[in-house]
Amino acid sequence: MKKLFYALALLILVIACKEAPSTSIATESAIITPLAKARIDSVLQQVVDSKNVAGISALIFEEGKEVYYNAFGYADIAANKPMDRNTIVQIYSMTKPITGTALMTLYEKGRFKLDEPISKYIPEFANMSVYDGVDEKGNIKTKQLDREITIRDITRHTAGFPNRNDIPGLSTVMKKADAMNRENTLTEMAQKMGETPLWFQPGTQWEYGPSVDVQALLVERISGIPYGNYVREHILDPLKMSETRYFIPVADRNRFAKLYIRKDEGILVQDTITYDNYTEHWPLTRGGSGLTSTLDDYMRFTQMLVNEGQLDDIRILQPETVQLMATNHLADSITERSWLPTKGQVGFGIDFAVRIAPPKTPEENNGTVGEFYWDGAASTLFWVDPANKLTAVLFVQLFPYDQIGLHKKFRDAVYGPYPFKD
Repeated sequence: MKKLFYALALLILVIACKEAPSTSIATESAIITPLAKARIDSVLQQVVDSKNVAGISALIFEEGKEVYYNAFGYADIAANKPMDRNTIVQIYSMTKPITGTALMTLYEKGRFKLDEPISKYIPEFANMSVYDGVDEKGNIKTKQLDREITIRDITRHTAGFPNRNDIPGLSTVMKKADAMNRENTLTEMAQKMGETPLWFQPGTQWEYGPSVDVQALLVERISGIPYGNYVREHILDPLKMSETRYFIPVADRNRFAKLYIRKDEGILVQDTITYDNYTEHWPLTRGGSGLTSTLDDYMRFTQMLVNEGQLDDIRILQPETVQLMATNHLADSITERSWLPTKGQVGFGIDFAVRIAPPKTPEENNGTVGEFYWDGAASTLFWVDPANKLTAVLFVQLFPYDQIGLHKKFRDAVYGPYPFKD
């Protein structure tokens, strides 16, 4: 199978060299060689041809230069609209690192310390309790906190906020509270979360959830500026990310990709639910999701990170702050980590997964030690590889999240299957 893969990749490479397509950038590169470009093209074309993806695009920079771009398939199948460089997509949790960056601009100004309790700034969390199961009648039992939730907890997902629908009693309470209703403000969100017991003691487990939405409110409370305005003024506008937005104006909606739900092998159904999340102004400006973006816009964010907080002549963060964010903050004592181990040999920093060791098996996600990254619910992905000065952004609009091993295939195409053998 591997020999067939390489044979196909080499055939594509030969054709590419003869035709010299405009999507291939002729640049000296250590990682994105001509063979790597052929592998990437092959992988992206295959997932479209199999009808498991409607459209897909990728952009890669190395040493500050574009070394790969291509797009395949359709942003809108019904309209016969191709996926391209200017396509706008829903990035979901790729919003989180942008929020974390906004928060850390305030950290640099000395406005808070990571190990302070969040209740110092958000008193809605001053009287939290912890879930302790249910009694014989199904009523929730609670116990006291061992310690308060800290700001570090909400940057690394150890706060204890419930985020599952199968916790007896607690999931029902969480659903009734409906803290993430888009009609809520961030303050109303916090009020409802503050009245819902935590699932576990802060700092004892890693559990993905609404922590970054709390970060957005923290930015709002500390800065005195509405979160949407703050992130625009301090991150997006300085980086010239004009197309990274919570709201898509009418003039740009023809570039907004449809989202597709994969029902089975080769069967895609267009989503009809999420579209108006971005075509109306909603009170809730979530820090954990909600932004849309383009390949080039998001690449500017990743380039700022790989350049240790600076892009062109604009400095967003100091190098030591980026390093702090890209450092694993999960102690070995935090052994319950939900699905994080499925990401490979990673810990978690401030709103990024952080690779702490190379893959142990060929089945694991490929990557280099020191890489930091995240992805989105619609199967989008980005990473920053400081060792190779490489940044990659993969855009697709696919639900449920990556059931086809797309991220693994893409990473292998970039770096070569691990362990790589000629």
